[in-house]
Amino acid sequence: MDQQTLADLQALQGRWLQVRFEENGLINPPDSHGLPGAITTINGTGFHVAVPGQDTILEGVFELDATCKPKSITWIDGIGEDAGKRLPAIYELTADSFLFVAADEGMDRPAQFVTGPGLTLRGFVRADAINAA
Repeated sequence: MDQQTLADLQALQGRWLQVRFEENGLINPPDSHGLPGAITTINGTGFHVAVPGQDTILEGVFELDATCKPKSITWIDGIGEDAGKRLPAIYELTADSFLFVAADEGMDRPAQFVTGPGLTLRGFVRADAINAA
């Protein structure tokens, strides 16, 4: 793994609060899985999503490549309707924020941070930063 990808992987570790959700071009669409208060926990190359005090919403693994422009991430859900599917995505990462847009399996990897048919965008802030404020 190259140095930039390793650095991003290390920076992703921890708990992230979802603060932004768009799907198929709609902001906060009804009947979605963009649950308010959802916490995504990154541990190694695994992820776990839950609303505090409730059951697991989603979990799985991911692959990073920080050498691409834009940087790429591929999500592989372990449970749910997308279990086993490879969802190509792009991401941006800072010390306290994480943003990605993912495409449905079989679609090209997104090139921009916008949504349309088959695209889902999620934005996060580091959960520990919220608790410290």
